[in-house]
Amino acid sequence: MIVPSIDLMNGNAVQLVGGKELKIDAGDPRPIADRFGLVGEIAVIDLDAALGKGSNTEVIRDLLGRASCRVGGGIRDVESAIRWLDAGASKVILGTAARPEILRELPKERVIAALDARDGEVVDQGWTRSTGATVEDRIVELREYVGGFLVTFVEREGRMQGLPADRIAQLVELASPARVTVAGGVRTPEDIAVADRAGADTQVGMALYTNTFDVAQGFCAPLRSDRADGLWPTVVTDPSGRALGLVYSNLDSVRAAIEQKRGVYFSRSRDGVWIKGETSGDTQDLLAIAADCDRDALRFTVRQHGRGFCHTGDATCFGPLAGIAALDRTVAARLADAPPGSYTARLIGDPSLLESKLVEEARELCEASTPADAAHEAADVIYFATVAARARGASLEDIERKLDERTRRVTRRPGNAKPDSGGAKP
Repeated sequence: MIVPSIDLMNGNAVQLVGGKELKIDAGDPRPIADRFGLVGEIAVIDLDAALGKGSNTEVIRDLLGRASCRVGGGIRDVESAIRWLDAGASKVILGTAARPEILRELPKERVIAALDARDGEVVDQGWTRSTGATVEDRIVELREYVGGFLVTFVEREGRMQGLPADRIAQLVELASPARVTVAGGVRTPEDIAVADRAGADTQVGMALYTNTFDVAQGFCAPLRSDRADGLWPTVVTDPSGRALGLVYSNLDSVRAAIEQKRGVYFSRSRDGVWIKGETSGDTQDLLAIAADCDRDALRFTVRQHGRGFCHTGDATCFGPLAGIAALDRTVAARLADAPPGSYTARLIGDPSLLESKLVEEARELCEASTPADAAHEAADVIYFATVAARARGASLEDIERKLDERTRRVTRRPGNAKPDSGGAKP
């Protein structure tokens, strides 16, 4: 699939030809990341750090809060790599520092070794020095330590000359099970499709910034359909992955969805692009689009507004929500318009009562001795915790996002008890 690239110099998104000549200064990278991030991971490369001319650390930290980013450029030691992983990078990209003694100290599945090659020979120091090693040599040396390789065809970089399909297939086979991403020379969406069929992702910069093709075309290039109408079945989910319904998409609807950052699909009954909620008011914010493993179906992750996804008014086309998602929705509704006698409203209006109940139920959970008792008490804790979070403006989506952020941290907190954690305040 496509991996859009944001190369940074002096805080701006740029594109260079051959790694040297500045061709495009695209300005503020934030809106670019907002758009690119809808279709998956983006590659954020700090060119200033790579060249030893400064860094774009604060800009990258901002981008990490906006999109899933693999971060590279100037990462030369274990400590720097871990700092970026702790900051939320999905992966780190190491160039000259991609050596066994460093890589073995990092989580393999989140490390990409960058191999810049001119005519098959790996080069370094800003692509100016030949190392004498081939790409194949380096892959064999490093494949047990990394989860992926980024192979850049330097002679093609920024020149949009197309990708060498046969060579990509050879590298994918050699690198397995590490995932290969290729860069340099992407000219058409078909380049992305060819690389995908060979088992590789494609990092794309210049073609996107020059509007040779757009993100939607690049994302949709590997997709296929066994339907006569060529549409892609599309599962719509909430941020927690719960299915809201099944719709259909084509290139035009995907493009409109990305441009508008909304739930936009193809309506078979209307024979055209359909913007969810345009007439009902039950709109959707688009958070992400993903293709399935066979490239014949899509998943749209959305934030649903209004009554719900279904035309019946239910949250989903499969009926109402259940479990914690239903609880969160109910608590949010109580905050907005609590019925008379609502216990949730009482808790919100009496912070000391809420605190007391939360501590009480947590203690009872710790004292539970059977699975049934533990489930009962945990349900109570989750209810009171949800009320406390919602009363302070945090939703279930916010909580789950924070949990996901913690799973990406490499450095762990000790988790010791705090001095005043024994009970409620007097």
